[in-house]
Amino acid sequence: MKKNTRPGGEWAAAILLGAVLAIPGTADAAAGSAHTPHIDVTELTISKIRKAYRNKRYTAEALTRAYLDRIEQYEPSYNAFTFLNPNALEEAREIDRKRKRGEALGPLAGIPVVVKESMDFVGSPSTAGWAPLSSQAGGVDLFPIRNAVVVERLIAAGAIVLGKTNIPAFSDDGTRANSSWAGPTYNAVDRALAPGASSSGTATAVAASFAVLGLAEETGGSIQNPAAAQSLVGVKPTFALVPTTGIVPLAASTRDVAGPIARTVFDAAVVMDVLAGYSPEDPRTSASSGQLPPHGYTSELSKTALCGKRIGLYGPGWRLSDLSPETQDLYARAIEELEREGATVVEDPFAGSGFAELALPGEPYDMRGTESLAHDFQSYLQGLTFNGDVVGSIDELTLITGVSPFQEAGGPLFWYVDKLPVLADSLLHPEDPPDLSGFWALRGRYLSLFDAVMAAHDLDALAFPQTYEAVPELFSDDTYAATTESAINIAGLPGVVVPAGQYDNGAPFGLIFVGPLWSEPRLLGFAYDYERATRHRIEAELTL
Repeated sequence: MKKNTRPGGEWAAAILLGAVLAIPGTADAAAGSAHTPHIDVTELTISKIRKAYRNKRYTAEALTRAYLDRIEQYEPSYNAFTFLNPNALEEAREIDRKRKRGEALGPLAGIPVVVKESMDFVGSPSTAGWAPLSSQAGGVDLFPIRNAVVVERLIAAGAIVLGKTNIPAFSDDGTRANSSWAGPTYNAVDRALAPGASSSGTATAVAASFAVLGLAEETGGSIQNPAAAQSLVGVKPTFALVPTTGIVPLAASTRDVAGPIARTVFDAAVVMDVLAGYSPEDPRTSASSGQLPPHGYTSELSKTALCGKRIGLYGPGWRLSDLSPETQDLYARAIEELEREGATVVEDPFAGSGFAELALPGEPYDMRGTESLAHDFQSYLQGLTFNGDVVGSIDELTLITGVSPFQEAGGPLFWYVDKLPVLADSLLHPEDPPDLSGFWALRGRYLSLFDAVMAAHDLDALAFPQTYEAVPELFSDDTYAATTESAINIAGLPGVVVPAGQYDNGAPFGLIFVGPLWSEPRLLGFAYDYERATRHRIEAELTL
């Protein structure tokens, strides 16, 4: 192993959740609490916090302390976090000092946020949600050399990262985080329901008002599902718009994306301005050159964005699976709401196009594109250290942990190896890029048909129910059935989820707007219009 000469690991065991939950009650916190105004953090947004800072109603330190107090109170009932940041209060104080000195501040200055466990955060171990990579669960701790690019961009924008949020092992579950070494995460809207996955903890933290917003990541539904399952806004970006370097991969070369989960479309759009665009640490993002909106991702937010637009509707031309009767009823109401906003809807525009037939037959989840997993994971390991030495390879990881995530006996990633011959071959020489020509040809077919249908019907976007049926229970064998998974992941298309109602059992219902590559500003505008017209978001009422 190569020696890591960069400093790191300063947090040591203090970052572990049990220790850090005591942060708000430390002597340091208590010293300032006598002069701290009561701050109700429930449902706070970027706009509300910015206004409070301008009016000097409270400081970043006071706000951060209020969020930590809420986490201390409710986290044991929801298990959203894997680790909390013990430096959060000091980082908030530094924002206050800069504001007092009149220094220029970033667009997220003093905004408390969370990041997904799969995203590298210097000082915090990178566990991938897998027990062998957590000392808490009897495994080992690996530490990142540097922050994931998206985490670094949040910090540069002035955000206060409160901590990392729970995920299933290797993010390999679209429904729940029960396979995590840290245990299951609960849905903030209803603890009996699955939280959606794999960005489970991020969605729960945002829905529970443990943070203003959070970072999520998706390979196949992992932003869409938890956002919709907890009545939130989620942005699944165009592939290669947002850097994913420093994030535990499932398909970094082909499908993985990172994006925000927030309570409002405006907040999500603000974060997209921070996250999107080229990074030299992720050469894939060179594809985004010339594709960023010149006036930012908030530029098309309008209460009349849907007026005069043509919106395609879900049908068997997109996918052969049927909506449940209750989903059909909720979707029918959403369609009426779109029409009231001035949109013209087009029934099943993909009928007869052959689009539905591109899906992998007989498989509930289409994993194509994951052929790059071994190569992507080996590249990712070059940024992690064990006892100060760079891990660097899958072989070294196996030596350190005594197990491989790809092994047949209990390996959480073996099922991909079993299904994908290209991946099985790549595991023999993961240092070399695999042959992905089959996947790129498939993406080409998806995009050609998608673009042809959009052009033939003069469509501005699609608006689908995000799921076929109500969110399943947390402790059940039922899986989360998403209408756009994995079609938009294979195609690399963007989608924006927005709350759209509630099932009879209390489960949230969400709508997803889908559009061509790089159409995020337009989709955010449509979601904003719909959000403002309907106000369907469910505010979580937490229990102890």
